[in-house]
Amino acid sequence: MTETTDTQALSKPDFISPFMEIGREEWAQLADETPMPLTEAEVAAFRGLGEPLDLAEVADVYRPLSRLINQVATRTGEMHSRTRSFLQHGEPDQPTPFVLGIAGSVAVGKSTVARIMRDLLARWPETPHVQLVTTDGFLYPNAELERRGIAHRKGFPESYDRRALLRFVSQVKAGVPEVRAPHYSHLVYDIVPDEFTTVSHPDILIVEGLNVLQPASMQHPLAVSDLFDFSIYVDARSSDIEAWFINRFLRLRDQAFRDPSSHFKRFADLTDDQAIAMSREIWRTINEPNLNENIRPTRARASLVLRKDADHRVQKVLLRKM
Repeated sequence: MTETTDTQALSKPDFISPFMEIGREEWAQLADETPMPLTEAEVAAFRGLGEPLDLAEVADVYRPLSRLINQVATRTGEMHSRTRSFLQHGEPDQPTPFVLGIAGSVAVGKSTVARIMRDLLARWPETPHVQLVTTDGFLYPNAELERRGIAHRKGFPESYDRRALLRFVSQVKAGVPEVRAPHYSHLVYDIVPDEFTTVSHPDILIVEGLNVLQPASMQHPLAVSDLFDFSIYVDARSSDIEAWFINRFLRLRDQAFRDPSSHFKRFADLTDDQAIAMSREIWRTINEPNLNENIRPTRARASLVLRKDADHRVQKVLLRKM
């Protein structure tokens, strides 16, 4: 399948892009005097399997991004405050949390981006309380997926309890003191009963997941993306993401899959050739179709796109024109 890149689309004479394209060097300069608050040890802790994240990447890409989102969050908070003041004649009220959505394919590195942004945004004095929730917790339990006959489509939009996710984010934005999200274990590959992530009055809530930028529909007239104040799509060529997925599978085979509690322990003794064949089959029958059918079509709905090269480093940023 031939993938149409943003650059190719921009070159068409009849195409007017909603994004401005910013190269890495120009983007890095936008950090201005923003301090670099993270150490090499902290950055190392963020690295996903096979991701060559270093201080330079954080400084050049995520430091200016945190500055931009901090400014947007601050202005959004001021707008909400003025609106509350207008409606309530100046009576005090709980500030509305700023919600940041982060989307992208399996293995593209969106979880790493989410963790970096959580820690960087929490260093700003205006937004010290930042919490992160992944939409994995809103997958239907495996037993329910089996009952619905969609266990083979885990990660596709229909495998999520979208009503529960929408209710969760709505309650956070409405200022409910404590809101709980179900806990998902990648080790056992299922929702863990009676385990939750509790969110309590965050300044910023980050919601990370494959399909968080899905639009509303006749069946679902309100989408969780309608509640986002800013959103990021982590992008790369399909061939690169496939290579990263295979590399991650090999690393998991040598690490997490060897845990007796792992759902995937049956893969722990695969040879390299067997593991590569297995991971390529999973990619091409499940993850790539989901990317092409459901995830990548939402890219144009993002506020900002981080475009990665084969080395996992961001080479350009596409920022929606304000």
